[in-house]
Amino acid sequence: MAIIEGMDEETPEAADVLALPQAPDAIELRHLRAFVAVADELNFGRAAARLYLSQPALSRQIRTLERLVGCDLLRRSTHRVELTLAGEALLDRARPLLRGLDEAITVTRSVGGELMARIARHWEAFAEVSLSDLQELRTAYEDLHSQFEPPPHIGVRPANAGGVPALLLSKHPADDVTLLFLHGGGYITGSAFGYRPLAAAIADAMGTGVVVPDYRLAPEFPFPAAIEDAVRTYRWLLDRGVPPAKITVAGDSAGGGLAVSLLLSLRDQKVPMPAGAMLFCPGVDLTRRENPSHEIDQFRYAAANLFLAGHPAEDPLICPRLADLTGLPPLLIQGATGDPLLAEASELFDHATECALDARFELFPVDTHDFHIFWSFLPEAAQALRQAARFAEEVSGRALVGKQRDVQ
Repeated sequence: MAIIEGMDEETPEAADVLALPQAPDAIELRHLRAFVAVADELNFGRAAARLYLSQPALSRQIRTLERLVGCDLLRRSTHRVELTLAGEALLDRARPLLRGLDEAITVTRSVGGELMARIARHWEAFAEVSLSDLQELRTAYEDLHSQFEPPPHIGVRPANAGGVPALLLSKHPADDVTLLFLHGGGYITGSAFGYRPLAAAIADAMGTGVVVPDYRLAPEFPFPAAIEDAVRTYRWLLDRGVPPAKITVAGDSAGGGLAVSLLLSLRDQKVPMPAGAMLFCPGVDLTRRENPSHEIDQFRYAAANLFLAGHPAEDPLICPRLADLTGLPPLLIQGATGDPLLAEASELFDHATECALDARFELFPVDTHDFHIFWSFLPEAAQALRQAARFAEEVSGRALVGKQRDVQ
């Protein structure tokens, strides 16, 4: 699988290199990478596959770049794509620019191993707990998240979301709640309370209210309890008068798989769909047994048995690669190069594309699963949340409040 970096450059310095001081934040690296891919392939289909984008999404990026530079970069016809003189001039300068940035990132990472060491220390206590001690696992997972603090200006308050206990997070109590976040934890650990830091960071990045349901966990409440609670929470948003076209669903790890199950349930129940869904390092295939020696896989296998309680793991409702995804809204899938679950995220993207969904895949150079929870100190995680905010803004047509926030 090609490794396509998910990070975009947003600094004024990058714009200065492109000599566009009047629009310092307009041209982004994703535009340049899209242009170079099309210039290399001279074919939108092959370039889109190379970048893990749909062809419409790639075309939008090229059109945006052409609008920003003020001229056509490509000539398109039914049978061919070719560069204009302006396109050739940009290509000659874009390639060394991107190559120089890639080299800078590589050098930086070679001396920046302390971030990964810090992440390893955060995971260490959870990884050392015996899989047979469920209560200790739950405590360790809560302890992992308790090492972080929500942004101080984001308020947290309880809610009853259609009979499901939940937390609402927003800057102001009057903010619209338009994002439903489903936490990870393998369906057996995790809580809305523990996930306050990440959910608050998402609320901050997106400028909207977030609801995090405390859905029921296995083994006390096996399949399909978690899915039922997710559906109840979504219906609660609709009952509050939130238009479905303004709602975005998100989830990390197992919560990403739960988010897809929610979408499939809504479609089958003929409930209006949300505007889109964002899946962060999603775990979407409980049938996989590829790396049983890895701690995450060992945890997932044990958790899957408790969650399924004898229910077939091949049920399309919980195994999206076996499901017909037709009719689902746009998907943003974010993965990490060192994530043991990366293959699942990649296969989900491929299957979604085959089902003609507007699916986007962003891959970040990080050597851990669920890297988003480290947003407070990991640049890639903060960048991923910013890009997720842009996706939510695009699919819902909702303007961010003021300038898009930086997650620090």
